[in-house]
Amino acid sequence: DVQLQASGGGLVQAGGSLRLSCAASGFTFTDYAIGWFRQAPGKGREGVACINKSGRSTYYRGSVRGRFTISRESAENLVNLQMNNLRLEDTALYSCAASRTIIQSSIGMPSAYANWGQGTQVTVSS
Repeated sequence: DVQLQASGGGLVQAGGSLRLSCAASGFTFTDYAIGWFRQAPGKGREGVACINKSGRSTYYRGSVRGRFTISRESAENLVNLQMNNLRLEDTALYSCAASRTIIQSSIGMPSAYANWGQGTQVTVSS
């Protein structure tokens, strides 16, 4: 049974940093791509950063590229999202998701992920 648990959210001032973690269990971690997604009030869910099963290929949303870094620690079944220089528009509920059958061209698309964890709230204040 695929289980994903996101943690690390909180309240931070603009320009600050947060580190989110996605703890995975119940499946062979290295067989799955993992993605971080976010949803702000009144908006649709969007891909933020995703990493393929080997960890050698990543996807970043344009607005976070250069500020966010995704990494996976296979020994710990963790995928981390380091978020630096946070902006007001980064405020959202962040969730992680896993996909066993994803193709590279769809790695940033929420519809490509079948397994979702509960989210962690990130709030950036001015």
